[in-house]
Amino acid sequence: MSAARQKECDVAIRITGLTNSFGEDVVHEDLSLDVFHGEILGVVGGSGTGKSVLMRSIIGLQVPDTGRIEVLGESILDGEEEDVSIRSRWGVLFQGGALFSTLTVAENVMVPLAEFYPEINSKLRREIALYKIALSGLPADAADKYPSELSGGMKKRAGLARALALDPDVLFLDEPTAGLDPIGAARFDELTLELQRTLGLTVFLITHDLDTLHEICDRVAVLADRKVIAIGTIPELLATDHPWIQEYFNGPRGRAAAVSHADEERRQNRFPAQSKSRGFKS
Repeated sequence: MSAARQKECDVAIRITGLTNSFGEDVVHEDLSLDVFHGEILGVVGGSGTGKSVLMRSIIGLQVPDTGRIEVLGESILDGEEEDVSIRSRWGVLFQGGALFSTLTVAENVMVPLAEFYPEINSKLRREIALYKIALSGLPADAADKYPSELSGGMKKRAGLARALALDPDVLFLDEPTAGLDPIGAARFDELTLELQRTLGLTVFLITHDLDTLHEICDRVAVLADRKVIAIGTIPELLATDHPWIQEYFNGPRGRAAAVSHADEERRQNRFPAQSKSRGFKS
């Protein structure tokens, strides 16, 4: 297989010429982006750059004005009757979890199972739900709790368990560490990386968390000026001269995250056995 053909096969999500507008407000204009199989892609941008709108376009909740979106080789915008099977191949963690307040955690996780696999009996659905809850790092007794009884971090993990219910190939995460304390955010990052590696997931991750970008993202896509203005590793982005990128990554918080990441990598190199659980990419 040629290198060009191999690269083509490596694309999990392909967006070409995307335009999204709301009345006079044009959010995206001729936006293009490739997300590769098995990578964690971080998506950043200032307020109003349409990060969540982009995600919603990919999963079919926002119909763009123009453009083409392919997920796992299937077009999302052909205008034909929606192919239900493709929707079962991705999972979504919305900001805040978006759990059904009148359902327990287990019942929330069972919702997509009942929708896509109605032939599965309720006992098996619950067994699957309990497994996904454990996979997300929640204690067993969380299964029968309601969202109002959960902490912010537990709600995120419950939403993650539901996103994993159908064994997806692609995982969409919208600000997964927002509202979490630094310890909770770090643990969620570690969980995301562990799941990505264990399950072979492709992860599309919207975040403002600079620590998350440094710790687990393979590449970062920057939204500005209505499109993706740059994409690459953080060192590659720092080599660009766009003022927003420089301000974002070289500001006080960006420098602090970079120093922390460098310190941890040095510690990993000195004490690899102690650092193994941190899940850093080699």
